[in-house]
Amino acid sequence: MSFSPKLKFKYQPKRLAVKLNAKGEQFVVKGHPWVFSDNITKINEEAQSGDLAIIFGKNKNKVVGLGLYDANSPIRIKMLHSANEKAEINAAFFHQKIKEAFVKRKSLLQTNTNSYRLLFGENDGFPGLIADVYASVLVVKIYSEIWLPYLETIIPSLQEISNSETVVIRLSRSLENSKLHHLKNGEVVYGTLENEVVTFVEHDVNFSANVIKGHKTGYFLDHRENRRQVGLLSKNKTVLDVFSYAGGFSVHALANEAKEVTSLDISQQALEIAKQNGLLNNYSGVHHTLAGDAFKILEQLVSKKQTFDIVVIDPPSFAKQQSDIELAKKKYAQLAQLGLQLTGKNGLLVLASCSSRVLSQAFYDINSQVLSNSNRKFKVELKTEHDVDHPISFPEGAYLKCGYYRFID
Repeated sequence: MSFSPKLKFKYQPKRLAVKLNAKGEQFVVKGHPWVFSDNITKINEEAQSGDLAIIFGKNKNKVVGLGLYDANSPIRIKMLHSANEKAEINAAFFHQKIKEAFVKRKSLLQTNTNSYRLLFGENDGFPGLIADVYASVLVVKIYSEIWLPYLETIIPSLQEISNSETVVIRLSRSLENSKLHHLKNGEVVYGTLENEVVTFVEHDVNFSANVIKGHKTGYFLDHRENRRQVGLLSKNKTVLDVFSYAGGFSVHALANEAKEVTSLDISQQALEIAKQNGLLNNYSGVHHTLAGDAFKILEQLVSKKQTFDIVVIDPPSFAKQQSDIELAKKKYAQLAQLGLQLTGKNGLLVLASCSSRVLSQAFYDINSQVLSNSNRKFKVELKTEHDVDHPISFPEGAYLKCGYYRFID
């Protein structure tokens, strides 16, 4: 098998000498992966996306970092290396970075799990690049043109280190519209793919991902440990999984002998996938689905005085930009209020957020305030963040937080 010739890229990246203002230089020296356009004071005029930016400190002979220039982003340079030690950006450099990323995931791969995130963007030194593995299929999602000149080098290393039989390229919307490449979103660039729906295992539980048409790379791997936790607590319980998407929490609950599980999502198509994911496992409980706006349906369930032993509320990001933060906080408060009314006696309410702009402490404070204002006593059983394959190397890289609230009735 050989790699697709479409991975070849005609443009040969240049080397750019870059000077930053004091603020920008400080960020680079501290290891932050982003350099914004307004931090740059001097750069070659003919810079193009993918060019290697060599960042010099105030002492002109000293290199403080290496990064890739992005002509189409306010984050103008995405850092690859903070120059505490010398580095040459070549095939060996990228191969070593991927090997280091793989080693971080080894503990996860010693469990009965064959799906994981091999590269988590900036946090693994690959800003704007995600690589997820589903069984023998590697899905690489590219968010920036900076990687186009390097794909021919990086993809073989990713395939070799992950020992994948198939490699699929997924493109962000902006990359799909780029004229600089001939790749198509969902294109197989190595091996073959008989079925775009790939089955995989997550802590003994079977799932599937559509690696060609599914969201992101086909599935959301970041909540894996929380799904396992909820599953372990679900035996003989009734469970409500809100914003269920492909049924991650629902299927773990069913596989762990939940009595009754209700998956709620706005997408009927996602609920069909949740049903199918459930059927990949042996279970004796009942799996219901509810399609529609979560806020409205939760209010209807409250008005019917319906309750569940376990309620999981894991909404999509409510704060895509800075101006969304206050509204996002109100929505989290609203969901906590609805959740507490739907959680039965001595029940468990699990509240999650994937909005990086709403910081962990703010999210937990909202939940505690709402629950404390009710007449129900509760204790915080657990607070979790990212699973091991989503390491955090800089503050903005942390987005996932999840609180487990046990009512004492």
